[in-house]
Amino acid sequence: MAQNTTVDVPVDAWVELTDADVELITFQNQTGTVYVQATTGVAPTSWQGSVEYNPGEGERNVYLSDIWPGVTGAVRVWAYSDGGSQVFVSHA
Repeated sequence: MAQNTTVDVPVDAWVELTDADVELITFQNQTGTVYVQATTGVAPTSWQGSVEYNPGEGERNVYLSDIWPGVTGAVRVWAYSDGGSQVFVSHA
């Protein structure tokens, strides 16, 4: 399902930014530092393979395979923050 919203990322927990399988995504970290990771559907269990984004940083209409080429079949995107954050996300 398409969405265009801001997602709260709680302290020390993985939260899914996508609400459906996606190939392309736009997102921007709005507060705090977040670690973003793509998976085939299951929540990540560690920070390994994550990309760190500081406030104001993000990606615009990018293929998941461009950011995470080593994650075959990546269709879901997750965020983690050790201090809490908010992430704007938009995808079809």
